[in-house]
Amino acid sequence: MFKNILQFWKGKDFLKKVLGEFKKMLEESEEMYVLVCRKIIKHENIEELEGKIYALDKMINKQERGIRKRIVEHLSVQPSVDVPVSLLLMSVVKDAERLGDYAKNLFEVNRLLEKPINSSLYEKYFGNIETEILYLFKQTATAFLESDEAKAKDTWKMERGIVKRCDDIIEKLAKSDLSVNEAVCFTLMARYFKRLAAHLVNIATSVILPISDLDYYDEKYRRNETKA
Repeated sequence: MFKNILQFWKGKDFLKKVLGEFKKMLEESEEMYVLVCRKIIKHENIEELEGKIYALDKMINKQERGIRKRIVEHLSVQPSVDVPVSLLLMSVVKDAERLGDYAKNLFEVNRLLEKPINSSLYEKYFGNIETEILYLFKQTATAFLESDEAKAKDTWKMERGIVKRCDDIIEKLAKSDLSVNEAVCFTLMARYFKRLAAHLVNIATSVILPISDLDYYDEKYRRNETKA
């Protein structure tokens, strides 16, 4: 339904502004994610990190409210214009807001840790999954903002791999002899990684789905696969 999002940019100040603000939301949620990973996984000492994380989260929340308000005002003036794209933006902007929430949740795991994460232990369970999710952030932004259907489909394939790995990690943790603190914190991290990936793919695949199927690309793909 959104085959070429770029066509909506031309001559439409409303959409230019909204998409510009949405792009900022994606960039800021990615920044939050990178900062948190540098701290919790790489053990980097980042000055005033907590303040930065919560400030970025507030900015993302404010931008979400601003975009929603702008969309409602636009539709109240021109109720029959741009309805599909407006509804789509209403959906994906919530996904972008959730990215910030889960990056913040990931940061809060740091408070629960009794000691810094053992790098070897982390690698044993997670490998380089945090790097894959960072790549997914970038692919998602390109897929959505450039209406790149091929990249959108690629993000779904990447997300399915990440989801399976996160589920496997949690199963292994449940059977491990790690301390309660380590097992709980690793489990939370796996859960938040999984949710980050899910919201990213929701945004990316919105360029190739009808509004009724938003957030359900997996189910649509499997239905089509079965028919084939």
